[in-house]
Amino acid sequence: MAILTYNMIVSLDGYVEDSAGSLDYAMPDAETHRFFNRQTEETAAFLFGRRMYEAMEDFWTAPERADGEDIEAEFARLYVDTPRTVFSDTLDSVADGCRLVRSADAVAEVQRIKRETEGTIAVAGAALAKSLVDEIDQFEVILLPTILGGGKPYFPAGQHLDLALEEHRVFAASGWVYMRYSVSR
Repeated sequence: MAILTYNMIVSLDGYVEDSAGSLDYAMPDAETHRFFNRQTEETAAFLFGRRMYEAMEDFWTAPERADGEDIEAEFARLYVDTPRTVFSDTLDSVADGCRLVRSADAVAEVQRIKRETEGTIAVAGAALAKSLVDEIDQFEVILLPTILGGGKPYFPAGQHLDLALEEHRVFAASGWVYMRYSVSR
């Protein structure tokens, strides 16, 4: 059975995107990008909400990614090779290599994927993570030393979870901090 992890880059004040809906504040340096590449290499499947899917898919499948810098080209290859499920009620179709599932079916679909998959499944998207909170086994936060002052929170208010720190790492050059927590149930 797979481990479901919610993994996002987060500002110090707890936002995954700024007030304009942008992720541009979160551009990794080479050290952090290599770390993301290793994580992606070990990921059995990605689960995306619509907005995260659109941001990731358009960027990482663009031809210039595969022909770009070695670190980005490697991530692009790993990304395309990883099965991707998109949970959306507004999209009519998704790209090759992706599956489209309606939001109402999210919990049942994630339970099925967890049963039938070995390794780690990564959830990306705050609204999707909130809808799957009872299925999430781990929370991974990449904390950035920046204050956005508003935007979309990593996790919306109203949910209490006790977590246990399993792993942490500081990226010295950027000051970014990686933390992995397991859910105490």
